Parts: sequence; structure tokens; C-alpha cells
Amino acid sequence: MDDPDAPVYVPFFQDQAEVKKGHARQFIRYLKERKSKVCLPVVKRLDKEYWGTNVQAIVMALELENGLHKLLQDLQNLASQKNETDLLEFLKRFVGKQKRNIKYLEYQHSYQKEFDVIYLWSVTSMKTRMQGDSGGIQRGGFRWNPEVFLN
Repeated sequence: MDDPDAPVYVPFFQDQAEVKKGHARQFIRYLKERKSKVCLPVVKRLDKEYWGTNVQAIVMALELENGLHKLLQDLQNLASQKNETDLLEFLKRFVGKQKRNIKYLEYQHSYQKEFDVIYLWSVTSMKTRMQGDSGGIQRGGFRWNPEVFLN
């Protein structure tokens, strides 16, 4: 990560992009080893280039992770119905990782929302403390009016 001002979760996003690629390769390899037919769906790229605020980016990532988790659970349920014990064992670790990722993103989401509230409060309170009742700027309990020095 080159940007020191980037949010703390950016390395997580970068790492997860690589991890998800690796998981996809493992899954395809698993299917090929069992002579299964591999039909890759067309995955439309997200239309977003700009992710908005930190909270919006985390919410989008959380939605994607929850969607993937639901797909894995559905596949797990189907494998259970068909008594596919190998597939169940294979999927178990992916489901566990998904749960950890979702918990991490939920934590980041609540942290970022709390941080935004505190930041907005501090900026607002700083502005009100800096403005005096007659246009001067108040610092540390003292009101400073530059017009006094100009006359």
C-alpha cells in the first residue's frame, strides 16, 4: 500500500482480491479432479469506479461477502442433501473464512460510522468555538478580534 492516508481496511481489500482468486482456482481444480462439468457464469463487473465514502465502500464489500456466503451455504445444503461428504469438507473452510471476513467488515462498518460521527461532531464544535459572537475568533476561552489591531 503506497498511500499512507488510505483507510485501514484497504490492505484487507487488496489481500481479499488475491485470496478470492486463489479460492476460485482451488474450486475449479476440485471440480476438474472429480470430472465435473465446469460452467463459469458471466460475472458482470460492478458499475462503480468511485466507491463514495468509507462507509459506502465497506457496505458494498459487506453486501458482496454476504452474497458469496449465501451461495456457499446453498451449495453446502445441496451437498448435504446429496450426501457429498467430500464437497462438504471442501466447502467447510471457505464458509469459515467468509464468516471471519463478514465479522471483520461488520466491525469496520461500525467503527467507521462511529468515527464519522465523532469527526463531524469535532469539526462542528471546533467551528462554533472558533467563531465569536461579533465576528471574532475564540481560542481557548479568549475571543480574538483582528479589527482591534487594525485601528
